[in-house]
Amino acid sequence: MIVPAAPSEPAILSDVAADGVLFSFEDVSVLTPQGPILRAVDARLPDRGITVIVGPSGSGKSTLLRLCNRLEVPSTGRVAFRGVDIASLEPLAHRRRVGMVFQQPTPFGGSVRDNLMVASPGAAEGDLLRALERAHLPAPFLSRGASELSGGESQRACLARALVAGPEVLLMDEPTSALDEAARLVLERLARKLADDGVPLLWVTHDLQQAGRLADWVLALEGGRVRASGAPEATSLTAPGRTEGPLHGGG
Repeated sequence: MIVPAAPSEPAILSDVAADGVLFSFEDVSVLTPQGPILRAVDARLPDRGITVIVGPSGSGKSTLLRLCNRLEVPSTGRVAFRGVDIASLEPLAHRRRVGMVFQQPTPFGGSVRDNLMVASPGAAEGDLLRALERAHLPAPFLSRGASELSGGESQRACLARALVAGPEVLLMDEPTSALDEAARLVLERLARKLADDGVPLLWVTHDLQQAGRLADWVLALEGGRVRASGAPEATSLTAPGRTEGPLHGGG
């Protein structure tokens, strides 16, 4: 598991150029009757590459991700997408721009084609095939039953479903946690290709080595607060090729 530095250590924060901010969080808290999930979060995430969100269980990673497409709303503070307050955006239209792939594959009933058409009812055949290609699935998968797919295939079908809507951004909530190593590496390569092609990603993970492989930017949470934000070398992400610092492996 990846955990940030001890609370006694100062947070390590780097800023993003004002003209390159994808999401910004301004004094954002999410409060529940059981207690706060996020506490006064201030962060700006870059409009490029892969931002990896790390932290121990219960630190608020998935909640922060869900704020980005209005599956959650802040109790206090403001979340902005490319400078526009998300609260002012129509939720369904915003979710077409900001797609999401969840921790467990969530295919609907029917065929893979049916799943893609739910996301984009007006999609032409070429659009469906391009979405499959980008998700590293062959064209015959359109006619496959969604329930017949392996775990890795099912997660890639969910990725294709997100891509067919033409999102500008992808949110990935521990998408490889239920996959074997081969399937994890395939999804990581797909993520890198999408980022290199201009689709920024936010990726939540507990896998320290995966974070080191993927991260162009790191946001570390602990106890609902930001402990570090910046490029991997600035936050000293522990992984092959990185030095140990405010993020380290844990049990």
